[in-house]
Amino acid sequence: MPEHEHDLIAYRIGPFAMRLVPAFSYRDWMNESDQRFANRCLPMLMANQAGWLILNDRRLRAKWLGNPRTDGVLVETAGDPPYAALSHFGHGILTFTLPFLFRTPPGMGLLFRGPANAPKDAIAPLEGLTETDWAIATATMNWKFTRQDTWIEFAEGEPICMVVPQQFDALETMRPGTMDIKQEPETHRDYYSWKRSRDDFLRNLRSLDPSTVQQGWQGHYFQGTAPSTEPNPPTPVRRHRTRLRIREFVDLNGAADACPERKRGGPA
Repeated sequence: MPEHEHDLIAYRIGPFAMRLVPAFSYRDWMNESDQRFANRCLPMLMANQAGWLILNDRRLRAKWLGNPRTDGVLVETAGDPPYAALSHFGHGILTFTLPFLFRTPPGMGLLFRGPANAPKDAIAPLEGLTETDWAIATATMNWKFTRQDTWIEFAEGEPICMVVPQQFDALETMRPGTMDIKQEPETHRDYYSWKRSRDDFLRNLRSLDPSTVQQGWQGHYFQGTAPSTEPNPPTPVRRHRTRLRIREFVDLNGAADACPERKRGGPA
């Protein structure tokens, strides 16, 4: 791997005009929820942003006929060939050829997955974890039909893949264990303080208590706080994130890699 300051390199190797952009926080279905309520779930907003998206280069639609053969998936694609989307494996799987060979630092791989929290009717993304610190074989992005005889569509510019760094050593060296929460008095106290506060809030909300209804939601986790039994609890010493600042890919041949405009909906 060449010596340079970048930790993640995407070598362009194919003819397709797919783009790489930082994952964005918005999801249409979340914005369309009652009072945008789904956007109050900070773990989902963070997951939405945790990586980079590969954007589809052209409109297509596909349908699975229900058989396991490669000709069992019909693909209709706009524009002239070559086409990135095809039936390669059979068994109702739609495969996207990705025009990138990725490189990561030693011990770091990439998880290739569907865009987080973006369900799509009749088809679901498959996931693959690749050792991108050495592999010279490219990865593909695969979607498996969950219902036959149903046309699905991918629009031009729609995310078809999300790449997320994964550190193999961290996964393998973690020492997981379980224990009764009562064995940790401070954690036990703090958890049940939160639980009582949450239960009281939900009970008051169901009974239409005016002040609770006006408050709408507690938002302790969103704000990086927690209810406490102490009158003046100390400020927790930790870094609390409400968004991820994922960097843009830049063109290492010289010019900045201009990315297409994208919606930034959802909370800042």
